[in-house]
This record gives sequence, structure tokens and C-alpha cells, in this order.
Amino acid sequence: MKTVRTKKSLSRLSRSWHEAGQSVALVPTMGYLHEGHLSLVRLARKKADRVVVSVFVNPTQFGPNEDFAKYPRDEKRDFALLAAEGVDAVFAPTPQEMYGADATVRVVESSLSKTMCGAFRPIHFSGVMTVVLKLFNASRCDVAVFGEKDAQQLSVIRRMVRDLDVPVKIVGAPLVREADGLARSSRNVYLSEGERARALSLSAGLDKAREDWLRGNESAARAVATVRKAIGKKADKIDYVVAVDPDTLEPVAKLERGTLVAVAAWFGSTRLIDNHFLRR
Repeated sequence: MKTVRTKKSLSRLSRSWHEAGQSVALVPTMGYLHEGHLSLVRLARKKADRVVVSVFVNPTQFGPNEDFAKYPRDEKRDFALLAAEGVDAVFAPTPQEMYGADATVRVVESSLSKTMCGAFRPIHFSGVMTVVLKLFNASRCDVAVFGEKDAQQLSVIRRMVRDLDVPVKIVGAPLVREADGLARSSRNVYLSEGERARALSLSAGLDKAREDWLRGNESAARAVATVRKAIGKKADKIDYVVAVDPDTLEPVAKLERGTLVAVAAWFGSTRLIDNHFLRR
């Protein structure tokens, strides 16, 4: 596995693979890898000849009162996990390498990024889109794999690629859960034992809403109420519970196959997200 620290080196490596007739898949991450990330890597291996994983905690997607400084990092462990998965290259730049000191251009989306998490984190998706586009340009990737756990992010990236004619195929990978049902997240490390136990209410509520749909419920309002009731006072604060169209992120009245039911809530000082795409 090659370790690459500069954009020019990554572009040069990718160009050599393309010249040899090989396709390239990118898996963007912020590191502190878990099984969810590794599932993305395995899917990427099925989609291309070469796999690049970026490990970069992107400062532009964190607000002034968010957890950029304390976001968990363990580069040595991450690299060992990626090497064991047979990754061809890991791209681990510094913020100074990714952004010029006088950078003034960012990618902005005016619809999908304003709802759900975007309503609470107003600069977040602009930072995400900007760094993802830069990673696409540096890696010259043909395919990029993103997790469905970050469902809004996946929708926003797909819209960016569509609207800006970016020649990258976007692949969504299924959400991966812990054995007890908690959605895998690097932020789970922040949870105390009690907070983690309470956080299981997220997946429990989503499961109940899905089961209700499978039994014939078509009311989005009822699904949202079901999730909220399951969480109850177990969360310290609920930012949102929604049932939306997965492409537009607009609220729906009727549940259909593919409808996204999503939630964001706080347990102590940790904000968690979870979701179900309704599927039979």
C-alpha cells in the first residue's frame, strides 16, 4: 500500500494506473476507521481495479462550536486496517496541502443542503462538497463510494456530480450496524455506557417504523411519530425526525419503497444520525 501526502503525487499515481488501462475507485473518509468504512473499501474493490482511500479530517465542514479539534484520530491504526484490506493507496494530506491560505472558492448547494442536518450545521455541506470535489480532482477517480448512513451527504454529492457534470460514478453502500443495532460511527467513541444504551432508541424507533410500513402503514406522519415515541426522553435533544424523498429530500405524506426515514439526536454532548431507506 502506497502512502501519498500530496495532491500532485496522487494525481501522478492515478494517471499511471489509467495509462495501464486500470480504473480507480475512491473512498473518502475522515479516518478513525471502523467496520462501516471497511465495508465501503470492499465494495470499492468490486467496482474498480485500484482503490484509493483518503484519510483527512476536513476543517471546512466543521462549524466554530463543533468537534474538529477533538475528532478522533489514529493514523497508524487506520493505515494498518487499510493495508490488511489490500488498499492500493491511502491519501493523507494536511489541511495546508488541501487548502491554500488565501482560498476563497467553495462549492454551494441551495436546496438539499438546507434541510435536515443542514438546518443545524449551515456550513457543513459546503465544506463536504468542496473537499469531495478536490479529492475527485486529485485522485482522478472513476468511481467513489459513500455510505448510506450519511444519507443527506450522499444525496448532496449525487446532486453536485449531476449539476457540475463531474465524471465520477457515485455508489451508495448500505449502513453497517453494531451487534446491538447502533449505527457504526466514529463519534460512538464519545458515548458513555449510559448514553450508548440510550442511543439504541434510534435504531429501535426506525425498526418500529419500518415494521409498521411492512404491515401496511403508508402515513409518513405516523412513521415520524413512531420514531419520536420510541426515542422519547432517552435523547437529550432531538434535532429532527423526517420522512423524505431520497432524491429531493422533500417531506412526503405517503410512505413508498425507497422513502428515507431519518433522525438526528443528541446523547450527552454527542450528536448521532441514523436512518432507514424503506425496503422490503
